[in-house]
Amino acid sequence: MCRIVARVQPRARQDEVAGERNGALVVRVTAPPVEGKANDAACKLVAKRLGVAHSRVWVVRGAASRNKLIGVDGVDPEALRRGLGLGPPD
Repeated sequence: MCRIVARVQPRARQDEVAGERNGALVVRVTAPPVEGKANDAACKLVAKRLGVAHSRVWVVRGAASRNKLIGVDGVDPEALRRGLGLGPPD
């Protein structure tokens, strides 16, 4: 299992992984931050980018915050960074 720090921005114009800022993955989703919809949309987007099932991506910590720790099962750290379009770790 891998974990990545993410900053989720709800109510964006489009769903996208917008790179990395201050050590956190920036994830923009069109879903509103109501009843976990933005969390679910962020997990689905990450799963799609990594080519894994949605059930293998979840919010570990920060469900009610924009800053989240997202867990991904079945992907090694290098494949995680490559799949999300991030460079090698600092």
